[in-house]
Amino acid sequence: MLYSGAMSRLRRPFLSDRYFFITVRLLDERARLRDADFQLLALALSRVRRQHPFYLTAWVFLRDHWHAICAPVYPLTISQVVKSIKISSTILINRRRAERGELWQARFFDRALRTVREYNEKVEYIHLNPMKAELVRRAEEWPWSSVREYSGSIQEEATRHPVLPIDRALLPSDERTRI
Repeated sequence: MLYSGAMSRLRRPFLSDRYFFITVRLLDERARLRDADFQLLALALSRVRRQHPFYLTAWVFLRDHWHAICAPVYPLTISQVVKSIKISSTILINRRRAERGELWQARFFDRALRTVREYNEKVEYIHLNPMKAELVRRAEEWPWSSVREYSGSIQEEATRHPVLPIDRALLPSDERTRI
């Protein structure tokens, strides 16, 4: 078979009832996200969670992308969850910015988490991401993350923006356990 030059399309298994680490990236030509945009992204996630049953166990919003750990409840799939979040957040953010068009890259990255260790590593990666991006010195200083729910340090400061509550994952203590 000859190479056609067309971009391959990775098939996503129609999986539910498991944890996925996801990354959604802003289109390169769009202006970076600001605090007002993060508030709307949190609102979009909250609305989608009310409409579609899925668990959200960790998250972080950064200037050009966001990460989350989600577990869609059957028959909902991870693709349906992400599509709904992208549509809702695009409408809200475009309205605030008085802009039109796509906000997010068409594709998104997802990884089905297989073990408790892998789950814990992704939670840590999510929460340390603002430090890696040199936005803060300590993870708890970044307000657009679930890290403070894990550290138990949510305080009055959280009232400045909508807190996007997480669902607690009850996982076995043995990190080798498959999930």
